[in-house]
Amino acid sequence: METKKINIGLFGFGTVGKGLHDVLSRVKSERVSIQIVCVRHLERHPETYVKITDKADEVFNHPDVNCIVELIDDEEAAYYIVKRALQQGLPVVSGNKKMLAHHLPELIELQERYHTALLYDASACGSIPVIRNLEEYYDNDLLLSVKGILNGSSNFILSKIFNEGMSYPDALQLAQQLGFAESDPTLDIGGWDSLYKLVILTMHAFGVYVSPEEVFTFGIQRMSDDDIRFANEKRRRIKLVGTTAKVSDTELSLAVMPHLISRQKYIYSVEDEFNGVVIKGLFYYKQFMFGQGAGGHPTGSAVLSDITARLYDYKYEYKKLHSERHPVFTTDFPLRIYYRYTRKEDLGLLQFEDIEESYTSATHSYVVGHVKMKELVEKAEQLRQANIFLAAFPED
Repeated sequence: METKKINIGLFGFGTVGKGLHDVLSRVKSERVSIQIVCVRHLERHPETYVKITDKADEVFNHPDVNCIVELIDDEEAAYYIVKRALQQGLPVVSGNKKMLAHHLPELIELQERYHTALLYDASACGSIPVIRNLEEYYDNDLLLSVKGILNGSSNFILSKIFNEGMSYPDALQLAQQLGFAESDPTLDIGGWDSLYKLVILTMHAFGVYVSPEEVFTFGIQRMSDDDIRFANEKRRRIKLVGTTAKVSDTELSLAVMPHLISRQKYIYSVEDEFNGVVIKGLFYYKQFMFGQGAGGHPTGSAVLSDITARLYDYKYEYKKLHSERHPVFTTDFPLRIYYRYTRKEDLGLLQFEDIEESYTSATHSYVVGHVKMKELVEKAEQLRQANIFLAAFPED
């Protein structure tokens, strides 16, 4: 019996693409090899140890390529590559979380129509195999929630603030200097990177697709020293958290926002550029997964895991998607939040059901109380533009 081999046509040769190449070189796999790499700018890639082109057709028409790996930043280009690969019956591995979050239903349908596979475990939490675990181990109705720190850049910044007393601007600057944050960090600190990952995880956790536009997303860019002081006074830390959870037997919620995390929570101690995911079930309570969520080698290793899975014809079965029972996405439930503002009219942006605690001074004010998630979603853009900061403030 002939041994199956994976011959890769790779799109993108940046941090993760080179990380994948380096990992392959280190493990010296005889069953996986990169045949050709497609890049946008040939002049930026003088490498001679791999064949490089700037023409996609050379990859798709290569006689030996039997697997496409897409590791580029451009959402539209990634969509074109993945869709074309599936239509040609080629299995494809993708790391583009934004593209996947916006096109997942269509890409699942294309997999079924052309009898091939799309794998993307590396898109969600880098080296943490969350998707594979949700697919294989948590493939039943006992799952209650998936919650965690899904972005290493924002977590690095918050760790420096709460562990070393750095100011927010200094922590952000350090993250940029070390390569953990981009020169424009909006995707990370605004919560959008976490949002795209959360949409993907929700599909595998509950079999439900929720469009990114429907999910309340609020980042840490307006966090101030006053908010940090409040968290310290309450003996909590601020973490940017993505949550997909059942709020009833039949209803499901999603959100990405800062949380005031108490010491007894697992993710309280997730530091620096690491990710941490807590999976909660009806009878097995909580399972905690921890690991590096970004970087060339960790993510490259996760990509390689998807690639080698194809040696055994592995594909996602989307068991929960095909289940007869699905929870319905809802925003009609209350949550307790901390809300800091400077102008009285900014307090009027939200209608609080109750106010448990309030503080007013010449420089800033805050309230702690309950609001409906529905109102946060409706006012999301106004809240992001206003000089306010808010965070979920759970009782425990």
